[in-house]
Amino acid sequence: MRLNPFDTSNINVGTTGGGGGGRGRAGSIGCGTIVIAAIGYLVFGLDPFQTAATVEGIQQQGQVQQAPMGEDEQAICTSNQFATETCNGLQSLNQTWAGIFADQGAQFEQPMLRFATEQRFNTGCGPGSIGMGPFYCPADQTIYIDVGFYDQLGRMSGRGGDFARYYVIAHEFGHHVQTITGISAQIRSAQQQDPRRANQLQVLMELQADCYAGVWAGKNRNLIEPGDIEGGMAAATAIGDDTLTQGRVSAENFTHGTSRQRSQALQLGLRGDDRACDRIVTGG
Repeated sequence: MRLNPFDTSNINVGTTGGGGGGRGRAGSIGCGTIVIAAIGYLVFGLDPFQTAATVEGIQQQGQVQQAPMGEDEQAICTSNQFATETCNGLQSLNQTWAGIFADQGAQFEQPMLRFATEQRFNTGCGPGSIGMGPFYCPADQTIYIDVGFYDQLGRMSGRGGDFARYYVIAHEFGHHVQTITGISAQIRSAQQQDPRRANQLQVLMELQADCYAGVWAGKNRNLIEPGDIEGGMAAATAIGDDTLTQGRVSAENFTHGTSRQRSQALQLGLRGDDRACDRIVTGG
């Protein structure tokens, strides 16, 4: 995908070693959340804090953090190929979603992006680690990424290419859209009212984020190169719950959706209509 080079004035970037994060005002985590998060981490190999944050609806609408003083955003973004790609992707996502929000008469707030530079670090949602893979914390409106995950993704999907990596950050960015639009809060309320549907609602959240990733790509279709879409579909397939668990976990315990569901959600978003993604969670 041919994205324009990043401009640090258009993005908020830092590292986990540069301060920030912390407990914030994340609130308490219930026992039910811990169980669901444990399933996601121990069985699925997926990110427990994203699960916990969504299930409990850790929702903050505070100001977006800026890079801590002393951190050189340009140096961070050019530290390696994957970091540069991620910063390029973040800029494009900011610009695309700012345009979508403006068209709908809404105000857009940029997320913060922090590259994991430590084995363990603090976030607004609690402790994090590089073993968790990329995740979004709604409490501090920050995307956390260990670029080493991209090597693992390539092995899992059997495909290289930058679009698969862009799909990852676009998915996490989708969770930010859910936070600032209030969708996360709505899902939290529904989960609290009917805990038996917590996993089902979590899946809908993840599929909507996949769809939002597709919306971004669809809005930038002129920048897509041959093989990009196939690479994105391969990535979506590789991280479906059924593929990751290989039948060890029943479907009612899935938290991110099957490979087919994730691919279909990405395809739906590629049409470029974010309202179609909204219907994933509304059922309309």
